[in-house]
Amino acid sequence: MCGIFGIIAKEGKYNKRNLVKILEDLAKFSQVRGKDSSGLAYRFESETRIEVLKGPVSIDELLGTEDYARLKDKIINEEKSADELVKGVFSALGHARLVTNGTQLEPVNNQPVIKSGIVGVHNGIIVNDDELWENDINLTREYEIDTEVLFALIRKFLNEGSAVVQAFNKANSLVFGTVSTGFMFNDRDEFAVFTNNGSLYVMTNHRDLFVFGSERNILNNLLKKNRNFFSTDFSLRQVPAGRGFLISYTDFKVNEFGLTDEKNISFADNRSGEYEIQVTNYVPPGKQLHAVVDPGKFTTAVSADSDRKLLEYNIEKISKLKRCTKCVLPETFPFIEFDEKGVCNICNNYVKKNQPKPIEELQELVNPYRRKDGQPDCLIPYSGGRDSTYVLHIAKNILKLNPIAFTYDWGMVNDLGRRNIARVTGKMGVENIIISADIHWKRENIRKNISAWLKNPELGMIPLFMAGDKFFFYYTEKVKKQNDIKLNIWGINPLENTDFKVGFCGLPLRFNKKRIYSISVFDQMRLFGYVGKNILKSPSYLNQSIFDTLGSFASRYLAKKRDYYHMFDYYQWDEREIENLIIDEYKWETAIDTNATWRIGDGTAGFYNYVYCTVAGFSEYDTFRSNQIREGMFNRDEALRLVIEENHPRYESLRWYLEIVGLDFETVIKRINQIPKLY
Repeated sequence: MCGIFGIIAKEGKYNKRNLVKILEDLAKFSQVRGKDSSGLAYRFESETRIEVLKGPVSIDELLGTEDYARLKDKIINEEKSADELVKGVFSALGHARLVTNGTQLEPVNNQPVIKSGIVGVHNGIIVNDDELWENDINLTREYEIDTEVLFALIRKFLNEGSAVVQAFNKANSLVFGTVSTGFMFNDRDEFAVFTNNGSLYVMTNHRDLFVFGSERNILNNLLKKNRNFFSTDFSLRQVPAGRGFLISYTDFKVNEFGLTDEKNISFADNRSGEYEIQVTNYVPPGKQLHAVVDPGKFTTAVSADSDRKLLEYNIEKISKLKRCTKCVLPETFPFIEFDEKGVCNICNNYVKKNQPKPIEELQELVNPYRRKDGQPDCLIPYSGGRDSTYVLHIAKNILKLNPIAFTYDWGMVNDLGRRNIARVTGKMGVENIIISADIHWKRENIRKNISAWLKNPELGMIPLFMAGDKFFFYYTEKVKKQNDIKLNIWGINPLENTDFKVGFCGLPLRFNKKRIYSISVFDQMRLFGYVGKNILKSPSYLNQSIFDTLGSFASRYLAKKRDYYHMFDYYQWDEREIENLIIDEYKWETAIDTNATWRIGDGTAGFYNYVYCTVAGFSEYDTFRSNQIREGMFNRDEALRLVIEENHPRYESLRWYLEIVGLDFETVIKRINQIPKLY
């Protein structure tokens, strides 16, 4: 879930200062995938040393440090003997990290990772690393980061006598998740890159220069900025899933290999004297960073029992609410009305939505977009949730498209969601493009808006907490353009209608809308009026987040969307079928604080559903299960049983959410509990 990059070049062919500039440009372009931490490594032949510089800061910040200035000066002015100049190779790699496994506050968890004489970078998540360490007593774990086990396995197989690519193959066959990696050895004159899902691009002339990065757009940007540097004989291409390259430092031979291709596993033994590995960990002066807490691994060591007891679930009072006799919506639902039979106006006006057209129609619609050159031809906006996973599966395996999975990480995709993204894209062999927002800034916006809301807690203002994720729509169009893709297919579930959120803003119910997220111009104006009124009541809303909120609104409702289709317009949405697929086929990891599989990778859902249920006596689950009743998927008794279970407060998720946005759990929960109830 990061940006990896590197350059290997014959020094006699290129000015070293120019190579350093190319490396810096490549690093800066790569940080779109992560800014939590960063690092660089360079191989000094004259000193038989590999030097590593890394720290819990963005690449931009790292390149501005005195530590980097010293490293840069040393690289440019490295003095070599005549023999070293003959075989001289500029060999550097780097990493722009979006933190997943292992906090960036622990230096050994930042990349490049050093393990058993291998210095390398890894994009993706290995989800079975704990199991691999436990199952092999010959492996010793030193760090939290999942990448460590990959390099430990490669070294193990090399020591056992495997040829170098065979060692890669054996290691890759054991790991589960996504792996795109580049690394150098302290005892071999070789550099390697490979991928198991295609999230890797290379640019080379196969003679004297090899460049790699995580996305086509990153290398395209590098080309555009440095047209005079790269001649016309350079080729830019994706490394297909299950393939890689091995570059020899001695003769600059570039060998492409397949991880499972037996004929390519034998290479000349390219050993060198052992290189010392020197690490500099940059520590930002006076800067306090928050560790990323994973709700899947949350420990309840401090005040956990007392914190849990703070959470309310007023089921006795909630169970006494008048509910629709057909669905389970309660009387506190905005603008609900009941007829003489006790049936609500939503049920009486409902038209079934889960009535798809034949899948053959979608086949015909997407045929003009198919690429014959093997390049990606479809973008799937991929949150990592169950529905977008299902859509990715259908696009790849039923429609036979060549999709890219696009994820916009705005800081609320939790580690559970990220691990499931890795499971799916690794198993499918699908490239995963990640746009990482300025996560610290986004979380600060959430903190400011929740703090303002707590002063005057109106339920209609809750969607403001989630405004930052709506740039997903903007970046979807941008990523399509960057990758020369026109088609994108969405997995928006027609049953996830949550009109109650704008209902609390005073907007009446609009029955049978074509799209569940659509809103008329008139209602948009009313919505702005409601928000404006609440800003006057709580001026703290006027903070840095206002620009993010306005941009999100424009991305969601105003920006034009082209060449897109909705999968569930053509394919039946079936919860049981989807859950069976994601768990059985892709080994999905479920949450520890709920039996539901809906929204478990979304860090905000546990919080806002707690507020809705505590104050109004219902949540998104009530609306979702009610739609399933109307579609004939559940009887009312079963739906009500599920809602009672699913509305239980999710302690681990709530704790994670409030901690990462910098709010005190006890203070926030007590204030929510004090809000006057609607029942």
